Amino acid sequence: MRVALFVTCVTDTLYPGTGRAAVALLERLGVEVDFPLAQSCCGQPQFNTGYRRETEPLVRRFAEVFRGYDHVVTPSGSCAAMVRENHPRVAARAFGGPAAEAVAEVAARTCELSEFLVDVLGVTDVGAYYPHTVTYHPTCHGLRTLGLGDRPRRLLENVRGLELVELPGAEECCGFGGTFAVKNAAVSAAMGADKARSIEGTGAEAVCAVDNSCLMHIGGTLSRRGSTVRPVHLAEILAATGDGTARDEAEEAAR
Repeated sequence: MRVALFVTCVTDTLYPGTGRAAVALLERLGVEVDFPLAQSCCGQPQFNTGYRRETEPLVRRFAEVFRGYDHVVTPSGSCAAMVRENHPRVAARAFGGPAAEAVAEVAARTCELSEFLVDVLGVTDVGAYYPHTVTYHPTCHGLRTLGLGDRPRRLLENVRGLELVELPGAEECCGFGGTFAVKNAAVSAAMGADKARSIEGTGAEAVCAVDNSCLMHIGGTLSRRGSTVRPVHLAEILAATGDGTARDEAEEAAR
């Protein structure tokens, strides 16, 4: 099985530990992971802001870079949703013919990390150890576009030492929404404050999600409130083993 990691812009530039955690996790499960150095942005910021033509070369590039892999795995529900749902549409309109078919083929083999673990590898217990109380926030793209359902929760429930607590209003948006947070800052901040209060009310030590962009927004809000709750990506929790053989960055972040 040939698997490539699509690390995404936010993870690559701001949260590289998530990318390292995803690789460590997959390799621990016997997956050989490739990292194509030519990868770039999937085009989601441009597409969501209405710049369709600026999105087109990025769509074509993604298909070229990840061509030939059995699966493309990404630790981002929003980027996986962009590739799967919008790349084929953009390509059909802009390119058509074989080029559009190539885009659609790669898009169909692109999946978010929890999808790959549960649906492709068929595992829910990845041998992780994370002795903390955690609450889970289902991000909008993962929940509504990809339909991740209970996959992330099933993975968290099998982590040794982890106590998973319910998040009231879990399905409500955190307020990030990409450029929405910039164009509608006041509304975004108010939504973030509502989410932060709900998270704090759980008594959890950490809040987990499958998108670093949402965790960035939530984490910033929590920090400004003086909260001790830490945002932690799902990959970092699942990569943590507590056996001292690798850097358990999620464990360190929660201290």
